Amino acid sequence: MRVLILGNGGREHAMARALRSAREVELYCAPSNPGLDALATALLVDPCDANAVAQAAVKERIELVVPGPEAPLVHGVADALAEVGISCCGPSRAAAELEASKAFTRTLTAPLGVPGPRFVIVRRQQELQQALRSFSSLPVVKADGLAAGKGVYLPASWDECTATAERLLSGELGAAGATVLLEERLLGQEASLFYACHGRQAVPLPHARDYKRLGDGDRGPNTGGMGAISPSPDITPELQAAVRDKIVVPTLDALYLRGTPFCGFLFVGLMLTPKGPALLEFNVRLGDPEAQVLLPHLADGEFARLAYATATGGLSGFTLRTTAGYSCAVVLCAHGYPEAPRLGDEISLDEALARSHAATAADVWLNFAGTRRAGDKLVTAGGRVLSIVARGDAAEQARARAYAAVAGVRFSGMQWRGDIGATKVRLP
Repeated sequence: MRVLILGNGGREHAMARALRSAREVELYCAPSNPGLDALATALLVDPCDANAVAQAAVKERIELVVPGPEAPLVHGVADALAEVGISCCGPSRAAAELEASKAFTRTLTAPLGVPGPRFVIVRRQQELQQALRSFSSLPVVKADGLAAGKGVYLPASWDECTATAERLLSGELGAAGATVLLEERLLGQEASLFYACHGRQAVPLPHARDYKRLGDGDRGPNTGGMGAISPSPDITPELQAAVRDKIVVPTLDALYLRGTPFCGFLFVGLMLTPKGPALLEFNVRLGDPEAQVLLPHLADGEFARLAYATATGGLSGFTLRTTAGYSCAVVLCAHGYPEAPRLGDEISLDEALARSHAATAADVWLNFAGTRRAGDKLVTAGGRVLSIVARGDAAEQARARAYAAVAGVRFSGMQWRGDIGATKVRLP
């Protein structure tokens, strides 16, 4: 099977490793990075140019496309591929609104009884003060659209709430902030669950705990993710089943009845409150860095089988083959991340670690993200540069292996957290 991955970050490198564990897969990627280069043939095509992706897929006789990030899906890549008869493990542009618009998700799920925070949608500055007065305590302020992880704010005062919402409505984040959501702050433990979905079918995937804050003890600014562990100690089989029945299935049913059925990987961001799980957000793809620790729990060849079944409607009766053990990912970030990451710093790797990214049977390996080749040098090319992933029979073994390997990577200003898997995520 000829498979094309869209995207070139750490998540896509993890997907490539998982797909290459199936002997029958011939792998392509668009674009690439120095880690993906060892696993896949690079295609020179913009993953957000839906028509160009479809044309390239036809030319290369691709049978399955697996998008990594959300942007190609929001730009309609699944729709363009459907027009040329190529399967895509990702939702249509209409179904991708679950991530593209927070207001869409709230207005879709609230009438279904999906548990979540009270919310008010604000589209004009004249509506803002009345909306704020409807809350008895400080709300969360959210940009409605895609904002590269920068659209969620936890103001410390009412004046800050007003100023933040006014900046968004005035165009600070462009179209992403033209509509603002004010949401009740939920207290509890954050958790993420993942499901492979097609139409009304949903198959639970392994789960993970992500660490978003830059610093140890869950302090500092929010990031795209500083590391993850799997399985999550917060998730039980009973909770996973409850989220599927109370949140995922009603949402899938509603999309199906609207004529925009969902296909692909659904990320369910939750707050585990004293009253039970509540929906914070949906993403319409695997998380990053969660994918780096989820996918090692799948048996060899299983991700290819799962992605194809998801794309083609083969999830009824599907049983996912998984392996025991634990995994830990530690993300290594550029100087200045997340506000202003410095690019172009030379990266040095120990020889064994440098070879590990292509070794699908390794217990410790390197995932490439924001990197590029500059002549014969490897240099930083993004905020999250690399991640070290390790697995073990026990959680502490996986964690210890990952941190032992950090010493094998060196670049100026390298940042990482030292407590991935050792602490609970601090509550807001």
